Amino acid sequence: MKKILLSFAALAISVAAMSQARVGIKAGWNLSNITYDNSGSTKDSRGLSGFNVGAIADLPLVPKILSFQPGVFYTTKGTKLETGDKSNSTVNPYAKYTINPSYIEIPLNFVAKLPVGPSASLFAGVGPYFAFGVAGKQKYETTIAGVNASGSESIKWDDDTPFNNDPNTAYNKMKRFDWGGNVQIGAELSNFLISAQYGIGFAKVNSGQDNSTDDKSKNRVFSVSVGYLFGGK
Repeated sequence: MKKILLSFAALAISVAAMSQARVGIKAGWNLSNITYDNSGSTKDSRGLSGFNVGAIADLPLVPKILSFQPGVFYTTKGTKLETGDKSNSTVNPYAKYTINPSYIEIPLNFVAKLPVGPSASLFAGVGPYFAFGVAGKQKYETTIAGVNASGSESIKWDDDTPFNNDPNTAYNKMKRFDWGGNVQIGAELSNFLISAQYGIGFAKVNSGQDNSTDDKSKNRVFSVSVGYLFGGK
């Protein structure tokens, strides 16, 4: 009987929590980079501005204390590389290369909240993400002895997914499937929220490389976002 009562109590709490579930929209600015060595290092000069936009759900596990926040976002990543001196390209030829892939990303974050007022709270979250490459451009710009040249092409993706045993990899392609982890902090005021997040990619972004010791190219993304959750608290 005691186990039955506890089960009903747990179910009641779960239903009550889910009844407070909210959905919302969220968007913001990205500063992305790609690591350049096996230790995971990046260079600030290679940071690339972009954006993220999508939808989230806030599913209370413990009302006002702990929530599960899944979402789906369109987000940009990538990096840039500049060498030489554009103003003195005769002596030091200038080149700039930019790679800007776009992904559909699904974060699965667990968010702990600290109430600081009747309708305000601070929060911190952590969780995995899974992403699939859908678009993007590779661009170049050069200046040699005062002569300018530029061009771009669409990113080529392989078919690397957890469900495909024949990923069609190649050295001139990027891996379509990316996964990693997110950490975030922020504040929630009534139905509005603002957050800062850092995404750490665990998968190589370059296709056609099977050597496990060559882990140097992985996504890194810092983002600042604002959002709105529909529904009552």
